[in-house]
Amino acid sequence: MAREVPADEHSDLIRVLTESEHALSLSDIHEMLTIQVPRRTLQSRLKTLVENKVVIREGQVRSTKYRLVSTSSDAPETPSAPLPLSDAGRAALAQVSQNIAARNPAGYNQTFLTNYVPNESRYLPGDLTTELLNLGSAGTHEQEAGTYAKQILQRLLVDLAWNSSRLEGNTYSLLDTRRLIDFGEAAEGKDQREAQMILNHKDAIEFLVRNVEDTGFNRYTIQNLHALLANNLLSDPAAPGRLRSIAVGIEGSAFHPLENPHLIADNFDTILEKATSIDDPFEQVFFVLAHLPYLQPFEDVNKRVSRIAANIPMIRANLVPLSFDGVPQDLYTKAMLAIYETNDIALLRDVFVFAYRRSIQTYAAVRQSLGEPDPFRIKYRTEITEVVSQILSTPMSRQDVVAFLKPWSADNMPDCDQAKFRRTIEDELLALHEGNFARYRVRPSEFRAWQALWSEINSQNN
Repeated sequence: MAREVPADEHSDLIRVLTESEHALSLSDIHEMLTIQVPRRTLQSRLKTLVENKVVIREGQVRSTKYRLVSTSSDAPETPSAPLPLSDAGRAALAQVSQNIAARNPAGYNQTFLTNYVPNESRYLPGDLTTELLNLGSAGTHEQEAGTYAKQILQRLLVDLAWNSSRLEGNTYSLLDTRRLIDFGEAAEGKDQREAQMILNHKDAIEFLVRNVEDTGFNRYTIQNLHALLANNLLSDPAAPGRLRSIAVGIEGSAFHPLENPHLIADNFDTILEKATSIDDPFEQVFFVLAHLPYLQPFEDVNKRVSRIAANIPMIRANLVPLSFDGVPQDLYTKAMLAIYETNDIALLRDVFVFAYRRSIQTYAAVRQSLGEPDPFRIKYRTEITEVVSQILSTPMSRQDVVAFLKPWSADNMPDCDQAKFRRTIEDELLALHEGNFARYRVRPSEFRAWQALWSEINSQNN
């Protein structure tokens, strides 16, 4: 069985191998390490990474060199990913994609937290966060905190509630989520826990946006966020908002979270203190996304808390929110496994950068719609009219619409526009009423038939 490299040494080794464009000798690696270890120990560490199929060994004896698995000639060794990954991210993905039997148990590594010094340590390169800051500005930075989030609140409630719930395995469609949040109508045939999860997200997001002056990285905010997100979902009614005093496990992981209640409370406070001290809002976000779930301060719902809490800096600085749009559930899970088992941040960093760039693209249209016509709707004006007309004249139920839109968009437009097109169609359907349906070239009788079908389904759900 392949052994495990200690978390801090693993991260340092990966850093050295990532920063080099060529394979490195043992001596080269030894000189470039920040954490110095004996050469014999380093050789053993590299042997472990080779066994775990994270590193490739080239050459023989004195000419031996090492390099990370890459996606070119080494593609069969590395699981594919639906978004761009760095070499370090691909290595982390390969590591946690092994069978759990090949991943040795890992406990909570205290130094992962204690070694991080706010405004000195960095998980995200400074040039990257400067770029994201420029792109993510909502144009309201001189206005009071929370202005932009309040302007787009209804959109944010749906986007963030749906995507965060989806990452937990929730099967509600985006359209179902919109109906639930906007009208309180649960989707037919779905588990009640799924509706509860989404509504809890709505309450948690509203709590942050409407109490922006009082919220931050403090116990009041984070524990109440947990109480809102865990409401009616835990067997112990007193557990929401309470730091855990029991042992917990993580399904599919070789990680064993901290069990001592006093250490949990101490580390929880340390995380909040360090997060508060970080000046860069994006570094703040990433720190929280990594460290809150790693500690597992609550009995359950920890990742949800981290995803909603990560938007605190975005809301306060009037930046585009992080909605996790387009993030694959499996890849996010693997990124968290890499944090849990080896404290490797590379894969989560790749996921975060992808997610925030997607959020910037999504909310660029929202910002545009606050003052000017949406260029996306202009571009697809004919297609939007055609699809909505077909939905109304058929007529289609909510379930029919979800089943129809995905293949239609796949056949008629580029991959990069498909999700946004489906979202636009759903917006149009939710905004339809007696006074605006004529633009879709349907007769009054057809519109009423469609409206009756949706009303009938809704009444069955209530």
